[in-house]
Amino acid sequence: MDSKEKWNSKYKERLLKNEEPLPNKRLEELSTYLNGGEALDLACGLGGNSMFLANIGYQVEAVDISDKAIGYLQLQSEKKQLAIHPRMADLTDRWSLNYLKNSFDLVVITYYLDRSLFPMVKTILKENGYFFMETFYLSPTNEQKVSNQYKLKPNELLKEFGNWNVLFYEENEWEGRQTIFCRKSFSGK
Repeated sequence: MDSKEKWNSKYKERLLKNEEPLPNKRLEELSTYLNGGEALDLACGLGGNSMFLANIGYQVEAVDISDKAIGYLQLQSEKKQLAIHPRMADLTDRWSLNYLKNSFDLVVITYYLDRSLFPMVKTILKENGYFFMETFYLSPTNEQKVSNQYKLKPNELLKEFGNWNVLFYEENEWEGRQTIFCRKSFSGK
């Protein structure tokens, strides 16, 4: 089963439960920093973060490999009249991610890890733009059913984006997640 089939199957299961996708809790808590503009939600899934961001004034480009997730998000954005532009793309295919330098005010990635996206994030985010990422990490106390290749190392996001203005950083050992919220600044090019 390839990645697209795997995620289509997972999202089909979630859609059968008829539960509204929710935004990331930490993203919600940090939203007082966010003032609208252009946002990119990478590996958006069913669009909980995208819908939240559109509701607080962002024009959102939402990208995922799953046509099931993108189809659902397209229907929801039309039904709720949200400024979301869902797009199906394989995030491992750099040619499908043709973004201009300094084109987004906010980039969000939750529970997806492809380290080769980090240089792109640094390029496409506008000066003083925000980056939010949360995903699994190699926690000594939490054993997730996720391959270690898809887990961050301790302090990895802090090392990668530490020269930016870090507004929030957390490694939650019990949940096995690492979260960063930072702002691209003149000192962090």
